[in-house]
Amino acid sequence: MSENRVLTARIDPEKCQGHARCHALAPELFELDELGNARVRGSGRIPPALEDQAWIARANCPELAVEIVEVAEAAG
Repeated sequence: MSENRVLTARIDPEKCQGHARCHALAPELFELDELGNARVRGSGRIPPALEDQAWIARANCPELAVEIVEVAEAAG
């Protein structure tokens, strides 16, 4: 069985201060809670078409709260 590599986004809630830059740059991937802090939409899986936006959002987070993680997923 082979593996596919997929990117997922995560937000560290301890670091997020609600600047909302990730949401402004990639609203398809991030949403804001009732306090204005970011969280990932859905499972956090990043579609290939949105990978560049995810990396830009990560680079623009002043608190370094956005994490992009590569995970292995079984193909089947």
